[in-house]
Amino acid sequence: MSPKMKKFFSYYRPYLKILTLDLSCALIAAGINLVFPLIIRYIATNLLQPPLPATLTPFLLIAVAMVLMTIVEYYCNFFITYYGHVMGAKMEYDLRNELFEHIQKLSFSYYDNQKTGQVMSRITNDLFELTELYHHGPEDLLISAAKLSGSFLILMTINYQLTLIVFSFIPLMFYFAYYYNRKMRRAFQMNRAKIAEINAGIEDSISGVRVVKSFANEHLELEKFRHNNHRYVESKKNSYYYMGRYHSGITAFSSMIYVAVVLAASLFIRSGQVNTLDLVTFLLYINTFLDPIRKLVHFGEQFQNGLSGFDRFYELLQIAPDIVDAKHAVTLPEVKGDIEFSDVSFRYPGTETDVLSRVNLKVAAGEYVALVGPSGVGKTTLCSLIPRFYEVTEGRITLDAIDIREIKLKFLRQQIGLVQQDVYLFAGSVLENIRYGKPEATVEEVIAAAKKANAHEFIMALPDGYETDIGQRGVKLSGGQKQRLSIARVFLKNPPILIFDEATSALDNESEKVVQDSMEELAKNRTTFVIAHRLSTIKNARRILVLAEDGIVEEGSHEELLARDGIYAQLYRLQFK
Repeated sequence: MSPKMKKFFSYYRPYLKILTLDLSCALIAAGINLVFPLIIRYIATNLLQPPLPATLTPFLLIAVAMVLMTIVEYYCNFFITYYGHVMGAKMEYDLRNELFEHIQKLSFSYYDNQKTGQVMSRITNDLFELTELYHHGPEDLLISAAKLSGSFLILMTINYQLTLIVFSFIPLMFYFAYYYNRKMRRAFQMNRAKIAEINAGIEDSISGVRVVKSFANEHLELEKFRHNNHRYVESKKNSYYYMGRYHSGITAFSSMIYVAVVLAASLFIRSGQVNTLDLVTFLLYINTFLDPIRKLVHFGEQFQNGLSGFDRFYELLQIAPDIVDAKHAVTLPEVKGDIEFSDVSFRYPGTETDVLSRVNLKVAAGEYVALVGPSGVGKTTLCSLIPRFYEVTEGRITLDAIDIREIKLKFLRQQIGLVQQDVYLFAGSVLENIRYGKPEATVEEVIAAAKKANAHEFIMALPDGYETDIGQRGVKLSGGQKQRLSIARVFLKNPPILIFDEATSALDNESEKVVQDSMEELAKNRTTFVIAHRLSTIKNARRILVLAEDGIVEEGSHEELLARDGIYAQLYRLQFK
């Protein structure tokens, strides 16, 4: 068995008990279906032929038996429908949990090349049909196998010649089903890819709705959506074409079986080999025989739908995280904050040009370092290597003289506070967003962090204070307010290392001053990296590093770098001309 199929069947393991009961109920229900035509044949052959029974007792006993069987069948079908579906829902829960846990482990390099809507589609749409397959697949196969084999044995006892004629169609039907199943599987995989594109487009359009409306470009978004929607319809038409061939072909085979039986039986009746009563029973059992064929038709469609979802699910699981803990990764008893870059080079996966080349840098614990330089020289990239958002291509980075690749990833990131220009706030309350820095924090600790970040006053002015809902991505707050909440979040986290990535460049002067004060308060006694676009915000830094395409080309204080009249002085003159 292939690793993929082993993985497919592994999700049944926690539910073997309920699966066994589900299949037992399916077998019992199938058995009852097989018995009913036999009872009718017995009544017609033994009780309705002269001489008729003197009393109604035999009829009553058979009626009671059939009622009891109906009750048993009812409870079996209820178990299959209710508990079987619950089992499928629980398996869907397990699949979705595993997939979400896996994508949390993937590094930035994966998300750099993915659309959010496509990832969401794999977590939601792809798994629904898969769980239907997990639930219905085994029971449909078992019921079909039981009814086919049972009806075959019973029909053989009635007339083996007619039975062989009926079952001679089976190999042709299975070959036909196999051929079109393969076609449908490819078509369903294409459908899933197209619906993922639609989801990605919707997510992109809704996330950027303010930009869309500001440019009055609703018609462009509608056009893009219609284009993706049209491609999805074309993909569905292709899958429906093969599905139509499949269904109509199986139905045609079923009709041909009836035709073959009637023609053959007519000849056998004329020669006295079959009586009319046996023919009626035979036709009843052909219906029982065709029922599992119909189930197999439905199963074929369901199987391809579900398996195409599992293919995409498994494909994502096979993407290994490229940044993981080393085998003997450690945590540090105490983090001082000494950071050193030794001959560090970095290029993004799939590219051939180094963003950083042989960078050497020492930053002492508690030191405040500013990074400046033209756009695209790797300032943000350099800082992103410290929490291992990306892995260095060459060289090494150490924290307190230990290679960060030897430190447990979660522990390393817990020691680093990041404040970015593009603040991300979650839908929910102010309290929940600040508490994200330390989920177990008390309300008092949250308020203390907000006060340090100069955020307490504006929070208390909100309609519900700390319980105010701030909307998706904090749309109800100003840029300065959002930035102060993000700083409060880091205050609460209380890490020894800070990274400010152009945290004030998008703010007005008044907001910048308030946020700058909060940042300086936060930076006290912490190792701090500040990526600055506005040079006015880092004039007081004792150590400013100037990055260019060749790496770190200048270093010194504001006054020293101005006196050198190099790149920094040129950038300063451009900003304050």
